[in-house]
Amino acid sequence: MVAKNYYFVEGFVETSAGRVTRVATKLAWPDFFGKLRARLGLRRDSYLVSPGLYCVGQPDHQSPVLVTANYKLTFDALRSQLGGLDAWILVLDTFGVNVWCAAGKKNFSTRELVRRIELCGLSEIVSHRRLILPQLGAPGVAAHQVKKESGFEVKWGPIRAADLKKYLADGLQATPVMREVTFSLSERMVLVPVELTILLKPSFYVLALVLLLSGIGPDFFSVSRAWGRGSAAFGAYGLGVLAGAGLVPLLLPWIPGRQFFLKGIEMGVLVVTGAFLLWGKMIGSGLESLALISFVIAVSSYTAMNFTGATPFTSLSGVEKEMRQGLPVQIAALVVAIVGWLASPFF
Repeated sequence: MVAKNYYFVEGFVETSAGRVTRVATKLAWPDFFGKLRARLGLRRDSYLVSPGLYCVGQPDHQSPVLVTANYKLTFDALRSQLGGLDAWILVLDTFGVNVWCAAGKKNFSTRELVRRIELCGLSEIVSHRRLILPQLGAPGVAAHQVKKESGFEVKWGPIRAADLKKYLADGLQATPVMREVTFSLSERMVLVPVELTILLKPSFYVLALVLLLSGIGPDFFSVSRAWGRGSAAFGAYGLGVLAGAGLVPLLLPWIPGRQFFLKGIEMGVLVVTGAFLLWGKMIGSGLESLALISFVIAVSSYTAMNFTGATPFTSLSGVEKEMRQGLPVQIAALVVAIVGWLASPFF
């Protein structure tokens, strides 16, 4: 089957099971544009390729079979590292989700792998019975069950596609470095634009509500008060986002504690302290200042907690546990912020 994004198709290879699409190993400008779009979280759910069998180069019945997800970013990361190789690429239907997340959701799974092997007629195309899967797909695939149901042996490849050539050249032997999951500064910061984009829509409603609440006072409602107090609340919201969605991923290894909602609280306190040192009191009364501080901490903690699901530090059950612990704290801080903000004009 030809992928929807046809520009990366170079031609076709005829096999006993039918025609297989050959794809380019060099990325083109639409790929880079699509990557940027995906990194910004724009139409990310639809950034995928059709599941099925693809190839690079001129593979034959002895060429390796590499398995991946149908998230276009993942597919591109794999094919861009295969220049000069002859290989088959078996793309599973993960509903446009990357390997690691799809494995956790059981979409990159034993059942889908066995099903895709049969649908593609893979046993007619290759003479060997060996599949190379990305290591991060292990939570969703039972290798022994794949062998039992399809006859294909699962070999766990390296974490990064960039190590595949060496892995193949060394006879499918992975070094310890190839098995190591990293979360470097660049790997952390590339996730920030997505988090910020996700915040755009809810931020509009949050700031609209903040503006409304800021205008309430003894004379019921004042537009000038709404703008005056609202600007301070907007600033507090921005500080919270900066702390939780910016400083937490930037300084992650050095922030004390393991839970992300606590790291968010720590960064919230840090930016509030910095704001007071630079500009003195944030606004008017002590009650208003307390409300703004609580608002910063609630926003910072919540946005930092959102980041936990995008890291290799926390499992799915760990994310759920942290949410159960973190949400009550964030709600309590938000309640203090709202009550203090509404009450302060009356004192």
